[in-house]
Amino acid sequence: MYQNAYNVYKNNSVNYASKEQLLLMLVEGAVKFTKIARQAILDKDVKKAHSSLIKTQDIFTELMVSLDTTQAEWTNQLLSIYAFIIEKLTEANMTKKVEVIEEILPLIEDVSNLWHDAYKEAKR
Repeated sequence: MYQNAYNVYKNNSVNYASKEQLLLMLVEGAVKFTKIARQAILDKDVKKAHSSLIKTQDIFTELMVSLDTTQAEWTNQLLSIYAFIIEKLTEANMTKKVEVIEEILPLIEDVSNLWHDAYKEAKR
């Protein structure tokens, strides 16, 4: 019963979220799934590592296609960062080396922090 109520709550929070809130949910998910993948690699859980890395790749693919590069010069730089992250996530998935994840996790966290800061600034 409680699980069903939680699922309804989560679905409603996504269905009624603004574009900005959805973006924040995506970047938070990217950090979360990257950390899960790192731990799964350490635990030698290849299936969980793979699925978590794919989820993170999917998030950054979505961020890339939704980025409007006509709005500002910096958006092209951000697009390059997203592409680099996807490339490294692919490498991590192919090699299952935790070092690759540890290399890009700070960058993924920086992207998340960037969007959270931008959201806060926009609300002022």
